[in-house]
Amino acid sequence: MSSIAATRVQRELKDINAECSGQNIRIELMNDQFEHLKGEIIGPPGTPYQGGKFKLSIHIPETYPFNPPKVKFETKIWHPNISSVTGAICLDILKDQWAAALTLRTVLLSLQALLSAAEPDDPQDAVVAKQYKDNNSLFYKTAKFWAQIYAEAPGPTDTDCMDKLKKVTEMGFYRDPSLRALSSNSWNLADALDNIG
Repeated sequence: MSSIAATRVQRELKDINAECSGQNIRIELMNDQFEHLKGEIIGPPGTPYQGGKFKLSIHIPETYPFNPPKVKFETKIWHPNISSVTGAICLDILKDQWAAALTLRTVLLSLQALLSAAEPDDPQDAVVAKQYKDNNSLFYKTAKFWAQIYAEAPGPTDTDCMDKLKKVTEMGFYRDPSLRALSSNSWNLADALDNIG
């Protein structure tokens, strides 16, 4: 890693740890190397992600801060702008709107803001975006259930969702593809079983 990138990351980590304790974001080194960081954001209030702990993988390129970090969600999430399979993120500042003045703190805060205000017309996950636009209450229920299952979000778990997930997994299917199939098929058990891949 270039000394410019390492110095910048070191300074940003110090700033984040000093200034951001109340903003529900965290970032730290992995294996004491500045190239690979792990971050965490807490799901914002008033969203289906509220209180969930979402882990992020952050890769710093040699050309940082002149090029954006590569960030993806490690915690599975049901969101139009985040792949429910890979965790890839569709966010302009991680692509063509990056500027060297932006920081890792900006990235984490922008991701928190994205959880509050999805952009379904510029999706990363077309299935989730369609559900968000066509049946927002079902989207909310599904996103909240995913946040509870994967991100330890607080609150009572939807018993209908839990019962259907249990039925599918008791048939011998793994939890993650079962949950994806149920979520993608509006929690219709028969359709989900036809589409588990």
